[in-house]
Amino acid sequence: MEERFLRTSYVIGDDAVERVKKSAVIIFGVGGVGSYCAEALARLGVGKITLVDSDVVSESNINRQIIALHSTVGQPKVEVMKKRILDINPDCEVEAVRAFYMPDNSGEFDLSKYGCVVDAVDTVSAKIELCVKANEAGVPIISSMGTGNKLDPTKLECTDIYKTSVCPLARVMRAELRRRGIKSLKVVYSTEAPLPRHADHASDDAGARKVPPGSVSFVPGAAGLILAKEVFDIIKNK
Repeated sequence: MEERFLRTSYVIGDDAVERVKKSAVIIFGVGGVGSYCAEALARLGVGKITLVDSDVVSESNINRQIIALHSTVGQPKVEVMKKRILDINPDCEVEAVRAFYMPDNSGEFDLSKYGCVVDAVDTVSAKIELCVKANEAGVPIISSMGTGNKLDPTKLECTDIYKTSVCPLARVMRAELRRRGIKSLKVVYSTEAPLPRHADHASDDAGARKVPPGSVSFVPGAAGLILAKEVFDIIKNK
């Protein structure tokens, strides 16, 4: 057993480590949630990781994304994450795809090649399309719900989409998936009610620009780590 995976083997065993090495995972979205999920899967020893994201690192990402540093601002997120993964595990096969996944380009991705699909994107239409395509391909998918405007990572949990409450994104997803006949979707979501914008920034929405949700360092990261654990539960039994 390689030394870098020895501590992992102590808790999951040599056979499980070998299965993880032979597994392939595709992650859509390499932001606050997806970057931490990718990090954990790389350190777990997943053999092939495909990263899909069209964005570049911005200074506003530094508060919550593991790939966001002053030295990486302006660089494509998938390329920064690929470099980081290979520094963790040079034997990992990493594919970086600069693309904004949407229904009109979903045909470019063959999900059947993977043991698990991770949905860490923000766009509702993209999330729904990923669920539909993964179901058609017969591939397990795990989806992250909203982590913005949340402060308590202990309120995160993994459950079926139809058992969720409180989360506005999960409510929309439930309705859309029900219309499409999708009866189940494993999600990581928060039972914490979204917090209102702090009084210091109450007037920020008054301008023409749309102000994004607030975020902190520990909630998106915690969600990404939970996603990684759920991926492990799937691939270790493949």
